[in-house]
Amino acid sequence: MEHPDVLLALVVLLLIGVLVLPFFKRLGLGSVLGFLTAGAIVGPWGLELVARVEALRHFSEFGVVFLLFIIGLELSPSKLWVMRRAVFGLGTLQIVVTGLCIAGYAWFFGISWNIALVAGFGLALSSTAIGLQILTERGEMTSPHGQSSFAILIMQDIAVVPLLALVPLFGEKLAAEGGPFGLGALKVLVVLAGVIVFVRYLLQPVLRYMATSRTHEGFVGAVLLTVLGSAWLMEQVHLSAALGAFLTGLLLADSEYRHQIEAVVEPFRGYLLGLFFISIGMSIDFGLLTEKALVIFGQVLGLMLIKALVLFGLCRAFHHSLANSVRVALLLPQCGEFGFVLFGVALASGVMDEVLFQHFLLLIAATMAMTPLLVPVASFLTARLDKPKEETREAESPPGDIHNHVLLAGFGRGGEVLASMLQNSQVPYTALDNDPEKVARGRARGFHVYYGDASQPHVLQATMAGKAKLAVVTLNHPESVEKAVAAIRYLYPGLPILARAKDLAHSEALKKAGATKTVLEFIEASLVAGRTMLLESGVAQDQVNELIHNYRRDDYAFPKKIMSGDTKVEPG
Repeated sequence: MEHPDVLLALVVLLLIGVLVLPFFKRLGLGSVLGFLTAGAIVGPWGLELVARVEALRHFSEFGVVFLLFIIGLELSPSKLWVMRRAVFGLGTLQIVVTGLCIAGYAWFFGISWNIALVAGFGLALSSTAIGLQILTERGEMTSPHGQSSFAILIMQDIAVVPLLALVPLFGEKLAAEGGPFGLGALKVLVVLAGVIVFVRYLLQPVLRYMATSRTHEGFVGAVLLTVLGSAWLMEQVHLSAALGAFLTGLLLADSEYRHQIEAVVEPFRGYLLGLFFISIGMSIDFGLLTEKALVIFGQVLGLMLIKALVLFGLCRAFHHSLANSVRVALLLPQCGEFGFVLFGVALASGVMDEVLFQHFLLLIAATMAMTPLLVPVASFLTARLDKPKEETREAESPPGDIHNHVLLAGFGRGGEVLASMLQNSQVPYTALDNDPEKVARGRARGFHVYYGDASQPHVLQATMAGKAKLAVVTLNHPESVEKAVAAIRYLYPGLPILARAKDLAHSEALKKAGATKTVLEFIEASLVAGRTMLLESGVAQDQVNELIHNYRRDDYAFPKKIMSGDTKVEPG
């Protein structure tokens, strides 16, 4: 094996997923710290199982590329518009004010202005992984402070892209190469235009062809080629590869294939990003920690205090209650995983040296480790600060992500009728179908339907199925219905599932797979025809309604007995 270290790191990654991550998540420390800890254990400062850390880090940077692509894919213009005040107001001010405060602090203690700026804005970013995990586990995503925290994290994710593009401008390597000015600027514009034209006008027909021809491998290949190709093109004009991935994702955010694309990329993103954090854990210089333990501890406390005070002050300026301002301030004072990425680019660009790079890695890891300890502190403080009037006054715009909706799997004739009923009743819903022609027709008529396989976990996660109040499965093929029901029940044990069954045997199979209730299509068709027949025959409407109700009662108990040969039983 030419690269045994990479193979060993992959084995370690899989072992972490099985053994370490559940332990860290149970402690409330998050998967990022689990990866960092595992990297430290197997790296040069631990068991020394992996020696070529630099090569592994370069390979694992593909995880950051896919992460930025996912972020762009999820940042649809409609979501940003709903949360525009919090995202572009509160979020932007948090980055600018915090970044300048930290940069000024670093410059005051003798760090050059270019390194101070990179350090300030890199350390100003908070951990999306830790922040969202804490909010999700505590069920606070839709709360006022949860939405404000989410908006700040979204803006930080957006800001990563220009920051990654600007960092090389502060170093020596790009200046020696001439930088992206003059002819270089023209190349940048040409590449950007090429990526936009390809993704917007050429990729969609390709994906439609692959979906129509049921060529799953071709669909996956087209998506990966687009992401990696745009990243490679950006690097050729001395811009961040992540910038190309982010731009591609943003251009595909409103595509009907968005959920299926996310399902394709998510496994690559998850494993490669985990590998990236493992490589960062291997890179942490614990010798430096033992030499300067008190200095680093003091800097960690000072850094978190600066960030918490800025967050608290800005939240109050945006008319948040005292309690919710404290919640946000104590949720996001840590430095984030993108700091690792930003400082890695700064190291590669010659902006900072290895010693300073290691120092910042320690600061970020330490702030992330301390964040879970602040959660009970926040709960203790806010329990005494909460006031009903303040909570009522702080009602903000609805969340940008869909919740309490109906997930509709299948958009044939029956699915389209159900979607129309939901839309006319103003019930939020998301529909899925793996037939691109049905999706295209539905979207042209204004329905919220996307291309995707409802039996794939990543597709379900992309459609926010965990926040749905009901799943309705109306796919045409019985096997597809059963697979979708089983997948939904496995991922979301408490979600009610209504499924269309072909016959009695199919109904029983669906219930074993996890369906809460089934609708037998042939019996329902007979009941509708029978109702019309009886009304036309002069039977009173109340009597007909009662009879139909009795036939449907107890999961079609009477029709089932008729079909089993027991004709002596009367309904009701």
